[in-house]
Amino acid sequence: MKKFLLTSFLLIYSLNYAQQNWLSGNFVSNSQYYVDDSKTGDFNESDRFRSNNYLKLDATFKNFTFGVQAEGYAPQSLLNFPQRFNKDIGLATYYVNYKSSKLDATAGYFYEQFGSGLILRSWEDKQLGLNNALRGGQIAYTPFSYLQFTGIYGKHRVGFTVSEGKTYGFDSNFNLSEALKIEKMSLTLGFSIVNRTQNITATNPNFNNGTNAYSGRINFNKNNFYTNLEYVLKSEDALVEFGYVNTNSLAKGNALLLNLGYSQKGLGINTTFRRLENMSFYANREEEGNIDNELLVNYLPSLTKQHDYGLANIYVYQTQSRLTYNPIGKAGEIGFQADVFFNAKRGTKIGGKYGTKFSLNYATWYGLDATFDIANRTYSANFLSFGKKYFTDFNIEIIKKWNKKWSSTFSYINLFYNKKYIEETSGKVNANIAAIETIYKFLKTKSVKMNVQHLWSKEDKKNWVAGLFELNLSSKISFFASDLYNYGNDIKKIHYYNVGTSFTKNSTRLALSYGRQRGGLLCVGGVCRIVPESTGFGLTVNTSF
Repeated sequence: MKKFLLTSFLLIYSLNYAQQNWLSGNFVSNSQYYVDDSKTGDFNESDRFRSNNYLKLDATFKNFTFGVQAEGYAPQSLLNFPQRFNKDIGLATYYVNYKSSKLDATAGYFYEQFGSGLILRSWEDKQLGLNNALRGGQIAYTPFSYLQFTGIYGKHRVGFTVSEGKTYGFDSNFNLSEALKIEKMSLTLGFSIVNRTQNITATNPNFNNGTNAYSGRINFNKNNFYTNLEYVLKSEDALVEFGYVNTNSLAKGNALLLNLGYSQKGLGINTTFRRLENMSFYANREEEGNIDNELLVNYLPSLTKQHDYGLANIYVYQTQSRLTYNPIGKAGEIGFQADVFFNAKRGTKIGGKYGTKFSLNYATWYGLDATFDIANRTYSANFLSFGKKYFTDFNIEIIKKWNKKWSSTFSYINLFYNKKYIEETSGKVNANIAAIETIYKFLKTKSVKMNVQHLWSKEDKKNWVAGLFELNLSSKISFFASDLYNYGNDIKKIHYYNVGTSFTKNSTRLALSYGRQRGGLLCVGGVCRIVPESTGFGLTVNTSF
């Protein structure tokens, strides 16, 4: 049946390619050929050539939309992608959606988010190999423009199958200012509940197979100010350590998220405070803490600046939401992030002829101030008290446009990274990073981009230097070369170089590269996965139709 459905969609596409008013899709292919390297090591795994491929097709007919996504990981998936994908080719997701002015209903696989995602978010990210779509049903009903209700049921996707645990959810949103026709401000209220039920063998007669999470939130905007507040309560759940579910050790969880901001022309200020206590939430309990981030029910990204530079992504903070006793007692995290954006006006001393942009960011995260009874697996945490420092990042960025063709970016980062609590290994890292990037445009379609980066540290792998050169010959063709060099490493000095080119035409992009992958964390949007060191050729194809 799966092969028949896929073949049918491919046939429909080929017959109707000339009239794409109701059929659309995209194809993504990421391939790698791994080679031996005296620095990164020989490739000792099977299948030097590996490829991840995704074909998505969507068809619309009146109020209905039909969709499938076929995936292929052959002969195997890229290194360190979830092993559940290895050597599999088949139909990964499918859905049917009906949408009218008041009703939106989906059967099959779907994605959903309640509030900020503290209790529920399903999404896909091909770079991370993450897709935790729900298979089941979703109904959203909007009786009035200011009131919406959503109900869901499903099992989370894992590889080409689904979880044992079942997820039920209800979400409501009420725009109070619209209902009362208040025009000078915006006030919305929301309430959600999510239940995850997984039947497991329990030695504790008081253990409940179902875990509930409740979320209440309020959003308020007036003039240039905005704020939103969300609070979550999670019912008792079992402790999970090293894949073992201990039903004799039960604990509740909670979360608090507060955003405050101000915005006007040329100035923006945003602050975020978050506290998480025992908020790890997985469709299958025993998967808690897996390095692939599979089967996640909720969404807890690290709230720090997402840096563009390679050296700034060596020491990346990861959200610490789990309750653990071994090897280190941790109950969650508490901290905040603040951003300030300022545009200096043109014609001023600071702004110059073309204006100057400034951005400052500060993020700091601590463990909860808690006491742990390791023998009995119990703990007590203070609500607004800071414990051990995990991470701090202070950074400033200045973007200066010198003339119509030339602009530069200056960046400085000061960070503290506590490996003991983030990676559960020994050591702390204090580092300073500086980067200068410049872009020069010549003719109408050509440009050159260059940057130089340096990281100073007396700890861990010590000093690094990095650089990038990118040549864009047109909107279609570009070339790049980059290198990260760990020259301060007393044990292993290595260049992580990469060279490549890309070609774009209409909605199709092809990219070819060769180089070394630095081992460590690969992060997208505050969510990370671990990648190993490797060397090889890469080919990426991305097209939409």
